[in-house]
Amino acid sequence: METFTLSRKELHRPGLLKAACVGRITNQQVADALGISVRQVRRLKRRFEAGGAAALGHRSRGRASPRRLAAPVRAEAIRLMTTVYVGFNDTHLSEKLREVRGLALGRESVRRLRRQLGLPAQRPRRPPRARRRRVPEAARGALVQIDGSPFAWLEDRGPELMLLGAVDDATTDILALHFRPAEDVHGYATLFRQLISAHGVPLAIYGDRLNLLVRNDRYWSLQEELAGSQFPTHLGRMLQDLGVGYIAAHSPQAKGRIERLWGTLQDRLVSELRLRGVTTVQEAEAFLPEFIADFNRRFGKPPAASHAVWRRPPRDLPLILSCRYWRCVARDNTVRLGPRWAQLRGGRSYAGVRVEVRELLDGRLVVLHDGRVLAQVPAPPGPFVLKPRRAPGQDRRARPARTVPERRPAAPVPRRTPRTHTGRHPLSTHPWTRPFKPQGRTFSRSSKGGHFH
Repeated sequence: METFTLSRKELHRPGLLKAACVGRITNQQVADALGISVRQVRRLKRRFEAGGAAALGHRSRGRASPRRLAAPVRAEAIRLMTTVYVGFNDTHLSEKLREVRGLALGRESVRRLRRQLGLPAQRPRRPPRARRRRVPEAARGALVQIDGSPFAWLEDRGPELMLLGAVDDATTDILALHFRPAEDVHGYATLFRQLISAHGVPLAIYGDRLNLLVRNDRYWSLQEELAGSQFPTHLGRMLQDLGVGYIAAHSPQAKGRIERLWGTLQDRLVSELRLRGVTTVQEAEAFLPEFIADFNRRFGKPPAASHAVWRRPPRDLPLILSCRYWRCVARDNTVRLGPRWAQLRGGRSYAGVRVEVRELLDGRLVVLHDGRVLAQVPAPPGPFVLKPRRAPGQDRRARPARTVPERRPAAPVPRRTPRTHTGRHPLSTHPWTRPFKPQGRTFSRSSKGGHFH
């Protein structure tokens, strides 16, 4: 009979079975001590009587599992793990092996192979933290979280970029992604345009306290002091015209859904871009719609409410997504904004009238007065970036600065008494040269000296 090595759990079986074979204890007592059935005790007694203590080991010990990976599959998975899919996490790699290569490997199998090769985990598991979670919104479009993440998305194949994103709070679906060199007004305005054009206008947006989105300065203009509140930023004015409320988070954990999304994208998106050999921003932008659709299919969850609360995009959306300034019309019926200018059309003169000038996301200039369009200027040639021409708190007329008058030399003060000295010799009008007569005597000084009379 084949013998097997006993494990720690099986070491006390021979003594109990030997006592049961000589009749000192019953089979029921052995079953209660070992935690097995009486029927299994009888089988073990027969094996003990035939082969002794060595026959009590588990018969499957030392045998290969019938569910083990085939040698060719194992070799191919190791080759892909160390060449094509270097840096992929376990779940992402198992998906690629199953969908692209046709290798049916689970996440635990991939993890076991990685540990056997001595490769570290891409995303080590962390113990959960005790926090009070905010209940997600029930319907799609009720709340959208936005944020930006600077990262080497193209690794060493391209520049470091800022990825701006928006996710739905009810489903955690990615609604829009956009690459930018930095976190700026042009990037967020483009993100809003993608979000509203593809899905609609949400009820509220949840973001951080970036000075592009909310006012963080202490500057108050005269109009703001009269109104009792600071005017919004350029992006805040866009959201006001769209009827979208903005909620400023006080900590990154408050908008944890999009913060956790960055950890996933910095792993999956970077690997996908590396797999496709993407080296430019244009190629990365072209791949984002495909990635968003695949990501939402894998990780999206159904909302608590079946009906969505998205609103229809306004017809004048390009006019709303713009930077706005107040200008005074010149005598030649023109309006200037920086180096650009617009000629007002029509036979009426608007000289001296304050009009609103909007610089659109595509580079066009539009002049408005009482809701009517007075002029349009096409976009300048070449790529255009929407940049605020004034600080957020200085969009309107600021308080006039105090001017210090130029100091002039003081006028000479006229002398009230006549001059009595030339600087070296006293004049004839000096008191010292006057005759002096003490007690009848007279003393006089002349140029040749003085004498008594």
